[in-house]
Formats: sequence, C-alpha cells, structure tokens
Amino acid sequence: MDEPLYHVPALLTETIDGLNIKPDGVYVDCTFGGGGHAREMLKRLGNNGKLIGFDQDEDAFGNIPQDERFIFVHSNFKYLKNFLQFHRIEKVDGILADLGVSFHHFDEAERGFSFRYDGELDMRMNKKSGLTAAKVLNTYSEEQLADVFYLYGELHNARKIARTIVNYRADNKFDRIFPFIEVLKPFFGREKEKKDMARVFQALRIEVNREMEVLKSLLKQCVEVLSEDGRLVVLTYHSLEDRLVKNFIRSGNFEGKLEKDFFGNVIAPLKAVNNKVIIAGDEEVAANPRARSAKLRIATLNH
Repeated sequence: MDEPLYHVPALLTETIDGLNIKPDGVYVDCTFGGGGHAREMLKRLGNNGKLIGFDQDEDAFGNIPQDERFIFVHSNFKYLKNFLQFHRIEKVDGILADLGVSFHHFDEAERGFSFRYDGELDMRMNKKSGLTAAKVLNTYSEEQLADVFYLYGELHNARKIARTIVNYRADNKFDRIFPFIEVLKPFFGREKEKKDMARVFQALRIEVNREMEVLKSLLKQCVEVLSEDGRLVVLTYHSLEDRLVKNFIRSGNFEGKLEKDFFGNVIAPLKAVNNKVIIAGDEEVAANPRARSAKLRIATLNH
C-alpha cells in the first residue's frame, strides 16, 4: 500500500531528526500505522540497528517492510516494556509516538471514526476490543457520558448532550453514525457544527480506545526503558494529549506540579530537548492540512 493512501506523517523530517538516530541503535515506533516513520528510521539505521514497530490495528500488517532489522509487534504500545523483555531488549535509544489518527481510519466508513460517512458506531483501533462507540452510547449512565464529552471533547454543553442521548435511547438504539448525528444537530449552530461534531467524535474515540490511560502508561514506561542519552519523540494533535506530554516532560507527573530539590532544581525523570514546541510551517500545512494541529515534543533522560 502506498503511504499517502494510509497516512501522511506530519513534521516527518523534524521527528526523525529529533530521535538523533545512531546507526547501531535500537528504536521503537509505537504507532507503526502506514510505516512512514519506520521507513525513514530504517534508512538511518546500519546493518546492526534494530527497529520495533507496535500497532494493534490488523490493517497495519500490509505495511510491514521486508527488513531483517524490523520487528513488528501486533499489540498496543501500552505493553511496550513487556514486549521489549520478550525480545530480550533492556534499553532502547529512541521511542517515537505519533498519536494522530491515520487518514486511512477516517476514510473507512465501516470503522466509524468520521462523521462524514454513515457507518457503524465502532471507533475501535483494535477490532478485537469489546468496547465500541455504540456500546458507550447505549450503556453509559448520563453522568458517565457527560464526563466523556466534557473531559475528552471539552464540550460545555456535555450534560445536556448526555441527557438527550439517554432520553433517545429509551426507545431507540444507537448503532449508526448518521442517526446519531441527527440527535446531536440541535446542539450545534451551522457555523460551528463540524468543529463541535469533531469534538464529540474525538471524545468517543478517546473513551473507546482508552487513549489517555494508554498514553500515561507509555510515558511512565519510557523513563524505564530509555538508554542514558536516548530520545523520546511525541507528536500530539489535540490539547488533551499535548498537556499530558508537556506536563510529564516538565514535572514528571501529569498534573504539572513541580517538585524541587534543595538547590531549587526541578525533580523530573525527563528534560525537554526543545523547550519550545515544534509546529509545522505554512508550506507543510498547505500540502498536508492535518499538520496544522501537530505539535512535536522531544525529551531525553534528566541526569
């Protein structure tokens, strides 16, 4: 499969440069997807280098490079440490996580990631997972739904939306996208409808895939498996992800609470390589509009 049909990586050069790849190093691509990052990483690795690619989506199998230096792990990156131990790898020289959803997912109606198409309310990255968007809408309590839309979609009318969903499902079942959109339309004005609908779908996707919990787990594990001068490179696409990554790099916790030693130095396991977040330039945004929301953060262990 050609990469552009699957996913066009944002800030590709900056991301790979940020890993500071050693030819004989061991690296991890936590979000293999279309293999765009992996191919660039393999170009910079020598014969003794190694790259481990994680992806829980079965569709990623079609993108695996025929390269002896590459190991594909069909699993969620929250199991990073377990699979490194399985492959007898103690430390790695770089970890990349591109947290964006692939074009490929948005363009497949049956996956349910996009409100542009009518399909099942699915949204699972891992098709074997039991929790779907439909199950969330049909079984969560009003309070749980309100929390999902407020915390993950940052929607101020989250409680009213949740109440309407609960009232609707008393006589109906949520199973497809377009009927669900019709239920929500009264809440959104025409000028902001697409933006607010995107927030609703983002919130459901995050809940279905437990994205925030998985990200927290990854960041904690990175501290344990990175080599002394290893690099952590993370691409985020919305404020919730970016806040977690920024806070953890800055303070070692997800709330951003700074703890200092006797000399006033911040106690944190990581330190930022780029103190200012890296964003795409106008030329890249013009060629790849989704790059507009991409934010790149690079860190290494704090000694």
